[in-house]
Amino acid sequence: MRETVSTALERNEKAYHVQERTLKTIITDLTSLLKGLVLIVNVLPVLTGFWLALYFTEASILEYWDVLLITMIGSTFVIAGALALNNWYEVDLDRVMERTKYRPTVTGHFSMNAVLTMGIVFTVLGFAFLFFTSIEAVVYTFIGWFTYVVLYTMWSKRKYTLNTMIGAVSGAVTPLMGWTVVAPGYHIVPITLALIIFLWQMPHTFAIAMRRYDEYKRAGVAMLPVVHGFEVTKRQIVVYILTLLPLPFFLGSLGTAFVVIATLLNIVWAIMAIRGLFMNKDIKWANQMFFYSVNYILILFILMMVVTGL
Repeated sequence: MRETVSTALERNEKAYHVQERTLKTIITDLTSLLKGLVLIVNVLPVLTGFWLALYFTEASILEYWDVLLITMIGSTFVIAGALALNNWYEVDLDRVMERTKYRPTVTGHFSMNAVLTMGIVFTVLGFAFLFFTSIEAVVYTFIGWFTYVVLYTMWSKRKYTLNTMIGAVSGAVTPLMGWTVVAPGYHIVPITLALIIFLWQMPHTFAIAMRRYDEYKRAGVAMLPVVHGFEVTKRQIVVYILTLLPLPFFLGSLGTAFVVIATLLNIVWAIMAIRGLFMNKDIKWANQMFFYSVNYILILFILMMVVTGL
């Protein structure tokens, strides 16, 4: 009887650990499939755009709380759907790249049909939610989805170094997606936010491409460092960061504190970029640029909400 009880306890313990590992694996796989940080960085500007539209139209969040909920659910689903379809289409690239070889499409934890279905279902659900907001928001969302899935993922990424610029369009529309739920998009604030994200994505992505140069080269992806080398890429990074310098001054309506902090963030980034022109340790510098760029965009868009009374 003792042996039977002991055996049963051991079996239950093993079953528990298997279940725990399975749950952790599912969460890890979903995070990898939906590119957790990328999803957050894309959804945050939607929220910021929505918040700033309320601020400038002097509308109350209490009047729009339900619209906010629908907007965030819808935009998150659409973005997640686009990211899932990206993983589904690029599985052959992911197999030969170190940073992506553990994605569930490569490991087989999720079948290709499951990922394709997930991408389509998420996309359809997202647009279904957004149709309860505004047509303008739906249009901007479609532009972002189509640009990322079709023009970037399926057409340009493997062929042209302009793939980065094309992909940047999909990120640039995110604040417009949030803003146009509340007000028309022909306003200096959402247009400036779109420009900031568009320009920010260029040095951010170039830094990633430098960090993963060997992987992109092995996979045959036409990233700028692979085709034209590090020196050209570093000069391009400097140019794009310098173009960010005047943009905070178009957001003077957010207050002096915001303009000063945003300008300081730009100046520090520009100094880092120019310094890279005279460094030999390119990968170390690219790592620094990448981590700064991630923090830059998160700080900037959270700051916009803070200074307007979040």
